[in-house]
Amino acid sequence: MLDCAIIGGGPAGLTAGLYTTRGGLKNVTMFEMGMPGGQITQSSEIENYPGFFEHDKTGMDFMNTWQKQCFHFGLKHEMKKVERVSKTGEHFTVTLESGESVEAMTVVVCTGSTPKRAGFKGEDAFFGKGVSTCATCDGFFYKDKPVTVLGGGDTALEEALYLSNICSDVYVVHRRDTFRAAPPTIERIEKKSNIHLITDSVIEEAYGDTMGLAGVKIRNVKTDELTQMENTGLFVFVGHNVQNEVLKDENGAFICDVNDWGQVIVDLSMKTSVEGLYAAGDIRIEAPKQVVSAAGDGAVAALQVISTIQEQA
Repeated sequence: MLDCAIIGGGPAGLTAGLYTTRGGLKNVTMFEMGMPGGQITQSSEIENYPGFFEHDKTGMDFMNTWQKQCFHFGLKHEMKKVERVSKTGEHFTVTLESGESVEAMTVVVCTGSTPKRAGFKGEDAFFGKGVSTCATCDGFFYKDKPVTVLGGGDTALEEALYLSNICSDVYVVHRRDTFRAAPPTIERIEKKSNIHLITDSVIEEAYGDTMGLAGVKIRNVKTDELTQMENTGLFVFVGHNVQNEVLKDENGAFICDVNDWGQVIVDLSMKTSVEGLYAAGDIRIEAPKQVVSAAGDGAVAALQVISTIQEQA
């Protein structure tokens, strides 16, 4: 019987592992198919994590130190895929893809989410080389330069507002003539002189060379007119795929409460609607999708786990 099963090995999962083991729990296992670290390991540079300011260090370098620290305090890593989590009585059953199962007193799910791709030509080729899905992470690299934002929801427009305080001009491309964002957000957008709305349009192609993105081709869906814009930064916000499959039972129903987008509903303590089950990081509602926030979630969930285990002792 595990004290705690942690599913997912990104910043939230690793921090949950660190806090639970250093907090005295002896039997904590993290299930992560690959090497721990999460999406940040794909980043070429880290600039906005407090206390870490090494220009020659990549996201992989950054997360390697986390692994070493967590394993030092006794966190076990099982390179196995979790099929589902279920609760029977007071305990949880973690069913693995192999068919074997593990019992646990508590579970912290940190499986995250991944940004959806828009599917235009050049998107994959220039991802991380001018194409980004995080304005907070990469906006500073385009200080006083023009950038393009693709999307029409709250996230796209809020990120456009963020970029407008850093970049010279922000061109928001949306395939419809109206936006899905909240009216107050749209009002703020319309008041910003350096945000330019390009409606009824899609990104046809991102182009560039070995140095990275050089610009985008924008197609008007009504007239088929093609416009070429020489921007070195393109931010794509067309939604996220929430990695919530482990929280579905054999019939496909969620075992805890989720919102319309499949994000897990938690309180400020990362507690789900199921006692002893916690969700941390990008899988939860209103996640800022930042490493520092995910780490904070993992710590909060871990402290709750320790408290729960102590009460049951």
